[in-house]
Amino acid sequence: MSTLETLQSTAPATDKLAGRVAFVTGGTRGIGAAIAHSLANQGASVAVGYSRNPASAEHFVADLRRATEPHGAAASAHRGNVGSAADCRSTIAEVIETHGRLDILVNNAGITMDCTVAEMTEEQWSTVLAVNLSGAFFLSQAALAHMVERGTGRIVNVSSVVGETGNIGQANYAASKSGLFGLTKTLAKEAAYQVAKSGKRSDDSIGITVNTVTPGLIGTEMTAAIPDKVMARLTAQIPVGRVGSPEEIARVVHFLAADASSYITGQVWSVNGGMDM
Repeated sequence: MSTLETLQSTAPATDKLAGRVAFVTGGTRGIGAAIAHSLANQGASVAVGYSRNPASAEHFVADLRRATEPHGAAASAHRGNVGSAADCRSTIAEVIETHGRLDILVNNAGITMDCTVAEMTEEQWSTVLAVNLSGAFFLSQAALAHMVERGTGRIVNVSSVVGETGNIGQANYAASKSGLFGLTKTLAKEAAYQVAKSGKRSDDSIGITVNTVTPGLIGTEMTAAIPDKVMARLTAQIPVGRVGSPEEIARVVHFLAADASSYITGQVWSVNGGMDM
């Protein structure tokens, strides 16, 4: 077993998130699935969002429960369209009703509709922005209201290195992922202001923080479809010389979700092997 495989398979289980409830959008596949398992491994009850295939979602949750049950935690799946403001609000309400609270929101759901600027349609532009950026806004808006009432919470947005560098054929995706940077910093400032205004801020409180993680080239089902020659060219551009794993993103997310990160807010965490620095 390689050093990387050892790191991926031996992440220690702890109770640092015991008693917390997390909601991960797009949480049944790829990076989202790794984040869900990582949070569960730290003791959180985990709700995952999905848009299609209820049978697959329930199968994933059954597996996730094996990670949550030793901590006395729970797992659930919630279907909705992140591109719909109404669905965003109703899904947050459903998670809170199911688990009694919401401590951690991970805005991970995202789509691509690649096309050059010259050929991109209005639908391709609007749909990607609606899911990747507007969805994160409406989910955060609903979650933040609940978190401010309680005086604590964590919001973590999952952006992309493409939001930092741009990419040919991905104007819509790059714009949506870059937009998360401004959304993160504004939400972080407003969350801190609202907690202070509510009188629930104190020196020993973990407060409400909002941060973004930007993955680079990560080994998922999506990247598995990239031809070998193209993958070799892309990997050659990464200083550390390899593709990242979903678990490497997940560990950063679960750190930002923990109490120990309470002095970190409004920040963009690049996890990309040095692709952009």
